[in-house]
Amino acid sequence: MAAKRPALAQSARLSPEPEAAESDVFLEIRDVCKRFGDFSALADISLTIERGSFVCFLGPSGCGKTTLLRSIAGLERQSSGRIVQDGRDISNLPPSQRDFGIVFQSYSLFPNLTVNANVGYGLVNQGLPKAEIATRVQELLELVHLPTSGRKYPAALSGGEQQRVALARALAMQPGLLLLDEPLSALDAKVRVDLRHEMKDLQRRLGVTTVMVTHDQEEALALADIVVVMSKGKIEQVGTPMEVYSRPQSAFVADFVGHMNLLRGRIGKDGSVRIGEQALSLDTAQVPDRTGEVLVSFRPEDVVFRGVEETAENRFLGYVESIDFLGSFSRARVRVDGFEGEAFDADLSANILRDFGISEGSTLPFSLPRDRLCVYPGDERTAGGRAQPVAEAGA
Repeated sequence: MAAKRPALAQSARLSPEPEAAESDVFLEIRDVCKRFGDFSALADISLTIERGSFVCFLGPSGCGKTTLLRSIAGLERQSSGRIVQDGRDISNLPPSQRDFGIVFQSYSLFPNLTVNANVGYGLVNQGLPKAEIATRVQELLELVHLPTSGRKYPAALSGGEQQRVALARALAMQPGLLLLDEPLSALDAKVRVDLRHEMKDLQRRLGVTTVMVTHDQEEALALADIVVVMSKGKIEQVGTPMEVYSRPQSAFVADFVGHMNLLRGRIGKDGSVRIGEQALSLDTAQVPDRTGEVLVSFRPEDVVFRGVEETAENRFLGYVESIDFLGSFSRARVRVDGFEGEAFDADLSANILRDFGISEGSTLPFSLPRDRLCVYPGDERTAGGRAQPVAEAGA
């Protein structure tokens, strides 16, 4: 059985650079490729995962995130490359010789066994004394808030409760690595939100290094210390949730993570970008080293309506085409004369709607602060398929 893990998680980060401090690195993935015939599911994946961190592989269906998780577990054998866990090369080891617990989307509980028997299944196979197994199982059930459910069968549990049992079973062997394969996607929205908070709290208390696969952006941003955004078998960006959300490194990430406006424009020789007849000033760091077509991105919440003076930078007059009420805020579709038909979304708080008397058909000034604009090459691929792939991505 694996050695007992620390009770509290340490501060942890994941970096695409393999030179991270050795004492902190728990999992290293080096140049991993996976091919199915002529199809490349993973292409030269390299990253390091620090001990005690919660990492999410995020991307659309078919991006390779589940194949990468299964390669770490040994359920798929990589075509080339190395996987090193806690200093031990596990690249060619079968799953039974790797130190991990795994939770699947479908729970995969034994329907003919009680909750106690499901959670203690691996402990029984290890030949531990019955009293020790019973104590350990009860501790785990209390940990996942199911202290009185031990004698029930899976069919008597709700979906959320079954997933808690699956999580307890995965933790029973005290693994060094916890793998989660879209564990919340089969649950309804309310249960999913509640359970993700519990999972994050549990991971922090146990300090177990955790890797989760998800296509749910909100889930990844809420749970992860580090998000790995993937597309077509490659890593698009690695960073904290704030980094990935606020400074996406490619048009794909900008379009996939959260709601993003992407407007087509052209970079001029003066370093400004023109959308139709209108010019926008950019931060120096955002000015590309080439002229030509670009994609200008900003989030709906970055559009400023309050305190917009006549002299404000990147100030325009917007026409509100439509307003969608979304509960805590409303999202307006705004069009600007001279943008050559390029409309965008802007988020409006209830206070702004009331104070400015905004309704469909309103016209009002707004500004786009230069530090909230990101620019990408115009031929870069986006999640919505608005452009074709290019070899290099970045702002």
